[in-house]
Amino acid sequence: MGEIMHAAGRGENITIIFVNNANYGMTGGQMAPTTLPHQITTTTPKGRNTATDGFPFKMAELIANLDAPVFSARVKITDPKNINKAKKTIKYAFSLQKENKGFAFVEILSACPTNWGKTPSEAVKWVSDAMESYYPLGIFKDIWGGE
Repeated sequence: MGEIMHAAGRGENITIIFVNNANYGMTGGQMAPTTLPHQITTTTPKGRNTATDGFPFKMAELIANLDAPVFSARVKITDPKNINKAKKTIKYAFSLQKENKGFAFVEILSACPTNWGKTPSEAVKWVSDAMESYYPLGIFKDIWGGE
């Protein structure tokens, strides 16, 4: 996260694709900066306690509030309609980079059935029900107005 924030603050001409599955899924399902309040992970067996662990970072909003980034959005990949929207958003972000227009950021809400202890169907539903209510979808910044 530190590297992303500094690159965004400098307005580097790169595109970040940030997969948010609310845990560190590749290393065993530990609490991540985006783990939801009360969400159980391997390192928060009683759920994320915001009094001691702090609140999750809303990355798309954080990036959008910096001066230098030109684009920040959040999408989800739960069904064909939203997968196509995510594809379009990612393509647009890369076009900004290709045209040397600046720093672009796309956060993708994604399921993690294994570490969440859910079936794939339950996990996809949890993205829409739990994650999307905390992390609303949308374009948070687009200074070029093309998305």
